[in-house]
Order: sequence, then C-alpha cells, then structure tokens
Amino acid sequence: MLRTAVRNVLAHKARLLMTVLAVMLGVAFVSGTLVFTDTLGNAFRNQSAKNYDKVAVAVTTWAERGDEEIPAVDAATLKKIQELDGVAEATGRVSGFAGVADTGGKLIGDGWSNTGSNFSPGAGGKDAQYAFTDGTGPVKAGQIALDKETARKGEYRVGEPVRVATNGPVKEYTLSGIFTTEDGAVNAGGSLVLFDTEVAQQLYLRPGEFKDVTVTAAAGVSDQRLLDAVKPLLPEHAEARTGAALADEEAEMTENGLKSLNSMLLAFAAIALFVGVFLIANTFTMLIAQRTKELALMRAVGASRRQVKWAVLLEAGVVGLIASVTGFLLGVGLATALRSAMGMFGGKIPAGPLVVSPTAVAAAFGVGVLITVFAAWLPARRAAKIPPVAAMSSVHAVATTKSLVVRNSIGGVFALLGSAAIVAGAAQGDENGRWLLGGGAFLALIGVIVLIPLLSRPVIALARPLLRRVFGVSGKLAAQNAVRNPRRTGATASALAIGLTLVTGISVLGVTLGQAIDKMTTDNIRADYMVSMAGGGPLDESALTALRKADGITAASPQRSAWLTIGKDEENGLSASGVTPGDIEKVFNLKTVSGSLSSLKDGEIAVDRETAKSNGWKTGDSLPVTFQDEKKETLKVGALYEGNEFLSPVLVPEDVVAPHESLAGIREVWLTMDGGESYANEQAVIDALGDNPAMSVMDRQGIRDMSGGFINTALNIMYALLAMALIIAVLGVVNTLAMSVFERQQEIGMLRAIGLDRRRVKRMIRLEAVVISLFGAVVGVALGTFLGWAIGKSLSASIPGYALVVPWDRLALFLVLAGLVGVLASLWPARSGAKLNMLTAIKTE
Repeated sequence: MLRTAVRNVLAHKARLLMTVLAVMLGVAFVSGTLVFTDTLGNAFRNQSAKNYDKVAVAVTTWAERGDEEIPAVDAATLKKIQELDGVAEATGRVSGFAGVADTGGKLIGDGWSNTGSNFSPGAGGKDAQYAFTDGTGPVKAGQIALDKETARKGEYRVGEPVRVATNGPVKEYTLSGIFTTEDGAVNAGGSLVLFDTEVAQQLYLRPGEFKDVTVTAAAGVSDQRLLDAVKPLLPEHAEARTGAALADEEAEMTENGLKSLNSMLLAFAAIALFVGVFLIANTFTMLIAQRTKELALMRAVGASRRQVKWAVLLEAGVVGLIASVTGFLLGVGLATALRSAMGMFGGKIPAGPLVVSPTAVAAAFGVGVLITVFAAWLPARRAAKIPPVAAMSSVHAVATTKSLVVRNSIGGVFALLGSAAIVAGAAQGDENGRWLLGGGAFLALIGVIVLIPLLSRPVIALARPLLRRVFGVSGKLAAQNAVRNPRRTGATASALAIGLTLVTGISVLGVTLGQAIDKMTTDNIRADYMVSMAGGGPLDESALTALRKADGITAASPQRSAWLTIGKDEENGLSASGVTPGDIEKVFNLKTVSGSLSSLKDGEIAVDRETAKSNGWKTGDSLPVTFQDEKKETLKVGALYEGNEFLSPVLVPEDVVAPHESLAGIREVWLTMDGGESYANEQAVIDALGDNPAMSVMDRQGIRDMSGGFINTALNIMYALLAMALIIAVLGVVNTLAMSVFERQQEIGMLRAIGLDRRRVKRMIRLEAVVISLFGAVVGVALGTFLGWAIGKSLSASIPGYALVVPWDRLALFLVLAGLVGVLASLWPARSGAKLNMLTAIKTE
C-alpha cells in the first residue's frame, strides 16, 4: 500500500501541485514567523547581555526636572559609590528628549525614540559605553556628539553646526564627534545626542544630580557584593539591581513584546491553513472520484477497507511531507527577508545568527503533515466504503439524500446558534459579550460553510437568466456546471468566503471607527492648529509665551496636565486640564449644560456632565481640592459641560494650576488664527516657535490623520496578512476547474462536435469560475458585514458618535476582485479545455 501511495503521488503530480502550494504557503508562514521571532529574540537577548556585560550594578531613580519630591543621585553620593571597595568605575547618567534637525530643518528619526544623554569620560578621557569613529566626545557647553546613523542621515561632519531641540527653544551646537552604539532607541530608528554632563544636567534634571548610575566591578569582586554595598548609599525610591538581573529583565520584556507579534502572525497562518483544508479535501475528493474503479478493483483483489483508507492517508502524508520541506525552506527565506526589510525601513536589528530552533522545525513539519492528513481523512473514509461492484458503475459517487439532510440540518443548527450568540454578544457589549460574540462568529462561520452546498443552487440560480441572456449557450452551461456538484462548488467557494468574511468584517469595523473618530474631531475642535512635542513630552513655557506674542493668533489655550484629589478619598483623583479662560471656548466646541464657562475667569472650574453626575456635583458646589504637590484649595464649580474627548473631565484656569507648575506640563497648545488655516498662517506659527524641528504643528486634517491614522495602518496590515489566505482560495478555484475539465472531457468533446467552438468553450469555463468566485464573495461579504456590525455595536458604548458605516465602494471592489480572481484562475483550465481533441475526448471514459 505504501508503494501504491507513492505511485499515485507520482502519477498525479500536476493534480496535487495546488495542494502542495496551499500547504507550503501555510507552513512557510508558520516556520517563517517562528524563525523570525526566535532570531529577533536571540539578537535582542545578546544585545542586552552585551550592554550589561561590564555592569555590576545599575541604579535607577525616577527623578524628573522640576519635580523636587523624588530625589536623584547627587554628586556626593556618586563619589561615595566610586570610593567603595571593589568598584572599578561608577558613571552617572541623565537623559531625556533631544531632536536633531537635518539640513532642511526636519526632525531626524521618530520623535518618541529621539533621546539625549551625557558624555561621561573616565580616567582615560573615554566613555566606555560609546565607541567614537570620528572626533571626540563633548567636553564643553557648545559641543555635542551624534550617533553614526543620525550623522549620516543629516549629512553632518565633525566641526559643523547642528541644530538640536530639547523641550525648550532650538539651539545650535558644534559637532565634536560621531560614535557607534547599541542603544535601543537608536536601533528603533531614533537618534542619540550626547551633551557635556553639566549641560545635560541643566537640560534634563538639576545641576550636580544624576538620574541613573552604572557601576563596574574590580577584578574578582562579585556583583552581589557590590549591590549590597551600594544599596545603603542610595536616596529614597531609588532601585539597584545587578547588571545580569537587568539584562534578564530587558530580555524578558523583549520576549513578551515578541509574543504578541508571534501570536498575531500565527493567527493569520492558522487562517491560511484553515482555508487550505478545503482545497486539500476538495483535491482528494476529486482524485478519489476519478479513481473509483481503481479503488474498487483493489477491493476486489483483496484489499481491506482499512488498507484503502491508509493508502489514501499515506498519499496525503507524502504530499504533506513534500509541502512541509519546501514550505520550511521558504519560511526560512521569508524570515531572512523580513529581517532585511526591517533594516530597509529604518528598524535596526542587532547583529546575530539566524536561529532555526527545533520547535520551528517540529511545528513546520507537524503542521504540514497533520493538516494534509486531517483534510484527506474524510475523502479517505469515503474511498474505503467503495464496494467492489462499483468497478462496473459510474465513476461519480452520488451523495445520498440522507447524508445531505443530515449535513444541512447540522449546518442550520450551527448557523442559528452562532447568529443568536453574535446578536446577544453585540447587545451585551462588555468583555463577556465580546467572548460570546467571538464564539458565535466561529459557530456561524462553520454553519455557513456546512450550508454552502445547499445555498449554491438558489443563489447561482438568480444569476442564470442574466448569464443566459448576456452570454448565450456558454452562460447557460456555465451556470449549470457551477451547481452540478454542489459539494465541490461549496468547498471551493468556502475558501473565498472565509477570506472575504475577515476582510469585509475588518473593513466595515475600520471604516466605521475611522468615521466616528473623524466626526469626533470635527465636532469637538474649533482650533486651526495644535502645537505639541514630536516626542510626546511636555512643551516648554517659552513656546506658549512665543505663540501668544505672534501676529495673527486670535486665541491660544494650552492644556496643562494636572491631577486633582477631590475630598479626602484618594480614589476621587481626577485628571484636569489647565486652560486659558476666554480662549478655551474659541478653540473647542463646548456645549454648556449649566452655569457659564466665563466663570473660569473668576477662578472657578468646569466639570463635564458625566463626571459631575457620577460624583453628585452640581453648579455652585465648592469642592475641597488637593493638588499633586499636596497643596490644598477650595474650588467652586462654575459650569457643567458636555464631555469633549480632547479635554480632561475637569477644566481649571491656568493661573490656578500655575503655582503647581512643577507637576503641570503643557501637553499641547491649541490656536485659532485670523484667516483660519493657510500656508502663511502655518508658517507664522513655525516661525514663532523658532523653526523648532521637535515641535509639531498640525492643522485639523493632521489632527484627524493622527487620531484615525492607526486604523488605516492596521487595515493595510490586515489586508496584507490575509492576502495569503486569498491566494490559497485562488489556487482552490484553479484546482476545481482543472479537475472539472478533466472529468468532463467527453462532455466537452461532444459540445465541440455539435458546434461549440473553442472560444465559447473558454468562455463557458471562465464564466463557471467567475460564478463560483462571486458566489463565495457574496457569502463572505454578507457574513463579514454582519460581523463588522456586531463587533462595532459591542464597542459603541465607548466610542462617542458611533454609527455603522457600510463601505459600499470597498464591498463593490471586493466583488469585482472576486470576479477577476475567477477570470485569472480559469486561464489555464479554460485553455486546456479548449485545446482538447474532440474525437479523443469523446472516446474518453
């Protein structure tokens, strides 16, 4: 039986090619994902170990500039650490945001990963953490050093002036040196600027103080011994760990981050393999139908049912093994390509070998072989039931009425239960509701897949008059051929339906959420521009002062971050925004429920309606407030307003927040200008800020893009990942048509003999493919729209202005693409059918 299985594989190479391709793509995704994430994890683990290789103890504080409550490590403490027995070297560090402008004035790198730190030379005048390739480190106030990649992007050379922005005004420094580093921010596509230590302390902390300290041990001294010696010297709230512990912690954080990526990619691989199951099952069903006589003769000469079944499963196993080998090799290549692609898009990955773990190998071969064998199990079971007498009957095994009734009944129950669970989950809306919705979606999808053969006849029948009227005999025959074998048509359409269900659901949800966010932006904002730091940090007070002095600005209100504890209960803490009375109404659309926002000018506060309702507050109430610096005041509620997504629930006059300035950084400044949005006005704002590359100036469209841009990015990623499932679905259509043409050779020969020319034969097969593809697409689009509505409904309570949006243009595009898929998939089968010799085909049994 083993020899028979191998012979059948070799005898039907072309027929099994599509199966091999489907399994190969799924295996490549699985193995590529595992190899890629293992490689990244190993590279970052090695980098962490390398970064902390010479660090015996690392001291971390959470001290910030302007916050006197949390102490840093002062120079005296650092000196005590340096003088400890067994300490070879102890280095103090401070760090924060620093943005470098290129020659065109644009920010180099991503804002969040642009950092600045201090150059701390040891006895030899070198800083062990940085290797200089050109020049030296900064040793006076007007100098900086840049990492090699940032210097390359900005085309800077040693001795040239460089414009650098921190949270304050942009300043010009002289480039003293260029260095290489394994710093994580630089590897993430950012930049690193090194200042002289005194300058860095003034910029990021306080003179003579350090945020972090790294300690190197002398020869023969253990890390734990130094840790025990350093701890008693540290200020309150400081944390000390060994370098090894810190490296392990960083490696664990990296692995946890990669787990999310791993899970997402494997989920899409699972979808692709799930789609592939239909293709595999379809292929083996058709192959067995074509070999009915052969299998029946094997039974007649003594083969048992078990032997026949195992022969088919062995055949599937051989196909799965071939697909696994090729898929695994393709996956390794895919992992290599992904690593290179990340480098091309600015993501620097630490050097390291490609890691091919036993888990990746086992998963690739296990998945490939098991999926193929699993998909072939039902066809193998059917093959084993073929009686010997079938050797003298038709090659087509007709499904019994009983089997179809059972199948449709099961499918109907699954579809109804799934739909009910989806509706219930959408109505409930919380986390439990979403779990219910997910389970219902799975049941509904299974139910629809089971029912697709039943659905194919009435749905395709609707298109039959149009096909006959437009395409004549070719259209009529195509419609009849599409429903001749409902199971095969259903299995082929199911693959497309699954892919388009996911694509449609994601599209409906994404467009709906995007429009809700866009509406939220339009309804809530009156400002022409928003100014913020590119790195996400607070703006310096000087930026607000400069904007208020600029010509053309009619209103300017900052949002100063504050935290208020109202009453004696710590749980009553609320986020607050320090705003400019009189201007806040001009930059935001604020609907007053009671009182007046003009009361802000009298030192009163405004509270959004929901917050006031949940706390039992009303206009006129006096509230005991404790600021984060523990100073207390009594503030009167002067107004209640409808909540605004861009503002905190409590609005406080900025002069009330000003005494607590150390804890009230400016998140952004909102501006309205004389003449509204224009190039000249935007340039005026940029000029007022000193052409600072680290400060972002956004108009309303930019704000909308910032708020909803991540949705479009996520949609594009989802489309790209689901493309593989759709490619496998296309292979299924090709496979079905090829097998259909093979089975109907005699019929096609007869049609040719009675006058159907080659052009019409091609059209018939092409239309059959289009009909099957569009049938699967219609089912997928309908189910996907339903799921998109349900998921959006479950989230609607937390999304202001939510309203379902059906993207008809995208749905129409999906249907057009499905028809195009059918046309492309039919090229080879249609050409083969049209080239058949009519006399030879007529004689075919």
